[in-house]
Amino acid sequence: MNGRIQNLVNRIRLLETELEGAFREQEQKFRYHVEGTRVRFEQQVRDAHRDMKMRWGEWFGHSRPLNILSAPIIYSMVVPLALLDVSMTLYQHICFRLYSIPRVNRTDYVIMDRHRLAYLNAFEKLNCAYCSYGNGVIAYSREIAARTEQYWCPIKNARRVKGAHPRYDTFVPYGDAEELHVKVLEFRKQLVNEKDMENDPDKAADP
Repeated sequence: MNGRIQNLVNRIRLLETELEGAFREQEQKFRYHVEGTRVRFEQQVRDAHRDMKMRWGEWFGHSRPLNILSAPIIYSMVVPLALLDVSMTLYQHICFRLYSIPRVNRTDYVIMDRHRLAYLNAFEKLNCAYCSYGNGVIAYSREIAARTEQYWCPIKNARRVKGAHPRYDTFVPYGDAEELHVKVLEFRKQLVNEKDMENDPDKAADP
């Protein structure tokens, strides 16, 4: 890979590490901590949150009529989202096993916890749960598609792709015919190594 691009990728990864540290600071600021899949607020904070909950009548009073009327259209998207969820899960369980690609952990992407916030009313919780599911399924599917692309066609496009997945930055440059077939094998080997590290985390720490 071009040295300048590699340096940029390394800087991005460093910023991601700093971002994780900022998230930890945020947990301390708002006085909660994460235990597995559960979020625990201090009792005093939970009580304050309940007092700040907006009642249904007030919430509907602040909502635009068009927002309420469009709700059936928004929620009808749960059908294609659920189909995408099921089909991508079946796809990776069949094909990724054949290619020795590590399967994507769905629970890393579809995270449902915002509906547990005590300062949200029932309608707000429903909206948050739906958004968490929809965006989580899309992110989950994107990672499955990204690993598939890395296995079969790790080539960058000629035009800049907005919002490209993290794996894309390391792909073979457009027009680099000499490197392609060698790099394809390397990218496939990287995927297999990811699977080995997931099965044996100690390998990830090896120099």
